[in-house]
Amino acid sequence: MSENTIWKGNPSQWSNFISFLVCGILAPFTLGLSLIVAAYRYLIVRTWQFEITNERIIESKGILSKNTDECELYRIKDIKLSQPFWLRLVGLSNLILSSSDRSHPTISVPAIGNGNELREQIRTAVEQRRDKKGVKEVDYE
Repeated sequence: MSENTIWKGNPSQWSNFISFLVCGILAPFTLGLSLIVAAYRYLIVRTWQFEITNERIIESKGILSKNTDECELYRIKDIKLSQPFWLRLVGLSNLILSSSDRSHPTISVPAIGNGNELREQIRTAVEQRRDKKGVKEVDYE
């Protein structure tokens, strides 16, 4: 079975709304320096990419230097959908994935559209991947 992409994208710029608002208000008082901050925040979100396949989650971020982290789907333990009021107004939500991956135990996918649909797609893919690998989730306390 080949690896197929379930979802690929990046967070919405709505995640920068407060920063953009503050920078816009302060621009006349900071001689435009706040616009540089706003542009930097824009680039951070624009270069933050996620790819969710039927086997793993790949997160890549960085403006000049890139860092890529991945987590196998069968390691996902829990999926949380968060819909803060200001994101709900524009139809966006945050996905928070908890995993047993030691280097990346929490994966946050902020400000995305159709979050509930993506959550269900990931949940289904996780179960299918666990079945295929013969892996069961066991917590030791």
